[in-house]
Amino acid sequence: MKRERKKRPELTRKVPIVRREKVRVEALEPATWRLVISAENDGAMNMAIDEALAESVKAGESLPTLRFYGWSPPCLSIGRAQSADVVSFPDTQKLGWDVVRRASGGRAVLHIDELTYSIAALDDEPRVKGGVLESYRRLSAGLLRGLKEIGVLPERAQAYYDDQGEVGPACFDGPSDYEITIGQRKLIGSAQMRSGNLVLQHGSIPLAGDITRIVDCLDLTLGERMALRNRLRWRAVSLEYATGKVWNSADLTENLINGFSQALKLTFETVPLSERELARASEIRAEKFGNEAWTMRR
Repeated sequence: MKRERKKRPELTRKVPIVRREKVRVEALEPATWRLVISAENDGAMNMAIDEALAESVKAGESLPTLRFYGWSPPCLSIGRAQSADVVSFPDTQKLGWDVVRRASGGRAVLHIDELTYSIAALDDEPRVKGGVLESYRRLSAGLLRGLKEIGVLPERAQAYYDDQGEVGPACFDGPSDYEITIGQRKLIGSAQMRSGNLVLQHGSIPLAGDITRIVDCLDLTLGERMALRNRLRWRAVSLEYATGKVWNSADLTENLINGFSQALKLTFETVPLSERELARASEIRAEKFGNEAWTMRR
């Protein structure tokens, strides 16, 4: 009697997902945005300033805003919905690093030796219109152009079905859809929040240093730390490592401003934080981002 052969299960394939932009970058009409270049602040104040700026945009008191800033002291930021259990608080205290919970989503980022950008706009602004991935792709055109201005050859990471197992706690452990890579290694990590008609996006650009330092402040076993270090070495990169050149934040900021201007047809008006915005940021810092109840959510 002939035995019936069992069908072999089909193997999971990594098939590229093709998405089309509903608003093409090439079709954008020229627009004017506000530009804010800030001094370094601690993590809670940086997040509070972004929220104060977002409130100004929502109230119609400010144009859509692109902000650049740094962090002092270094800070581990965790995503809005991420559990505080991923943080090793004894290690962050020993290292002298802050911890803050962002208003935007995503996974943990160590803000050290880096440049951060934020964008606040209403969701009817054509550059952020549509879904999260659609707006990521459109805004990434400005980042790509800015990096090309300094001689880098960046690429957009392509979207794939996820068949790589559980997602780890660190943002730079592999690129998400349409984030910026160099040689298939993640250079810029971005996260977004959409609340009502408001869009707030954060992006982190490591300038230099050991990309695996974030492992030192995550609550992981020794084996998990070793595994994550190895993944980060292969999946992420700093701008200095990618180019062999030391970059300061002021020079990179200027090039990224030019990139956003050219790729997204933007004119920028440099408008510093108003006294009202600074006062509001201080309130938000005390009530939210500097409040342990917000940071420690699980």
